[in-house]
Amino acid sequence: MADINSTHPHPNMSSMHATGPAEALPVRALTLGDIGDALRRGYADFMAQPSHLLFLALIYPVAGIVIARLTVSYNIFPLLFPLLGGFALLGPFAAVGLYEISRRRELHINSSWLHAFAVLKSPAIRPIATLGGLLTGLFIAWLLSAWLLYRWLMGSVPLTSAESFLVPLFTTVNGWTLIIVGNALGLLFAITAFSLTVVSFPLMLDRHVDIGTAVRTSIAAVEASPRAMMCWGLTITALLVLGTLPVLVGLMVVMPILGHASWHIYRKVVPR
Repeated sequence: MADINSTHPHPNMSSMHATGPAEALPVRALTLGDIGDALRRGYADFMAQPSHLLFLALIYPVAGIVIARLTVSYNIFPLLFPLLGGFALLGPFAAVGLYEISRRRELHINSSWLHAFAVLKSPAIRPIATLGGLLTGLFIAWLLSAWLLYRWLMGSVPLTSAESFLVPLFTTVNGWTLIIVGNALGLLFAITAFSLTVVSFPLMLDRHVDIGTAVRTSIAAVEASPRAMMCWGLTITALLVLGTLPVLVGLMVVMPILGHASWHIYRKVVPR
């Protein structure tokens, strides 16, 4: 069956060629009830055809295990937490295929796991890839900042084992300073990534708008309902932490549900 976007282009596709400054689309305020409903809908999307989503979900636990293994092998323990935490920054980009599956289910279009790759043929693939590159740059900047902070506060500590890193981390002033400042810095990066992407990727996929319009709309959505958006961000964080247990395997379920739920958050925030 043909994709609805290929047969009925959305009027906003013309914005991809606009010469003027990008403007945010109208947004609705998000409520706590919307968050609960989006999670229920995300779970329903996952349960409708969970088998074809597992290969997407496997990316996260496998990548996390590889990261942990490399950290231990090369004695770069200070980067283990920044790597695992910062990995979530790339989640909105990695979930684009899940948005497409939710979009097709919403429109009652036949879907299979192959349709997760339909985004590669989307007219919006260029801005989607560009914003994905921006997120990747933000991820690298976070890792560099975390490493420089560690070198400044605890660079003299020899890294021979996990114990040689963890003991001074929790028993020295510099160690606790690293924990507090590092987490504050990570929060800043997380808020930035969240504000830029909370509805950007599904908006570009759905409306084929340019990256400027998508990012401005995402920021406007956060500004329109900061408390509810903060709760949504905390919900994502809590579920990701829960999904890391045991040994990151829970992410096989958590990640697709969050991906689908993010699509439904977009639907609630940006009017048709």
